[in-house]
Amino acid sequence: MKSSRDSLPDRTERFAGPVFRATKAGAFYAIIVFVIGFILGTIRVLLLAPRLGETIAVIVEAPVILAASWFVCRWCVDRLDVRRTVSARSLMGLVAFLVLMSVEVGMGAMFGRSLVDQLDSYEYSAGAIGLAAQVIFAMFPVLQVWRRFGKPLDRQNTATH
Repeated sequence: MKSSRDSLPDRTERFAGPVFRATKAGAFYAIIVFVIGFILGTIRVLLLAPRLGETIAVIVEAPVILAASWFVCRWCVDRLDVRRTVSARSLMGLVAFLVLMSVEVGMGAMFGRSLVDQLDSYEYSAGAIGLAAQVIFAMFPVLQVWRRFGKPLDRQNTATH
């Protein structure tokens, strides 16, 4: 015997689907950018910093990683079908930022840096520039909502998607 609940639309599916996609996209976005950043960071530390100094090396690296982040973000959004709404993209950016910072803290611990040492690094120029780049990285999903290739924002905030 079917209950009356079986005939009602599943409200959790309408909410959980977009939330799950945005969360998953944020995690993938962070992990992919972390791998790219790890490679670029290795080049920065081994090749650029000894020649240019730490701050200049970070200034050189930041635009490269941000450009890569922009394209990775677009790919994740398209691949995982994240809604073009500010709320979905904000969730994606928040998850990406939290995952990226967690992985960074974990890697720092693996290399023997305490959490206090890692937080202290943000008060220096290179650390502050790196943190600013990470905040910009987290904003990319929302920034990409407004316009993309001249195409106006689509209206996915309805319950049809």
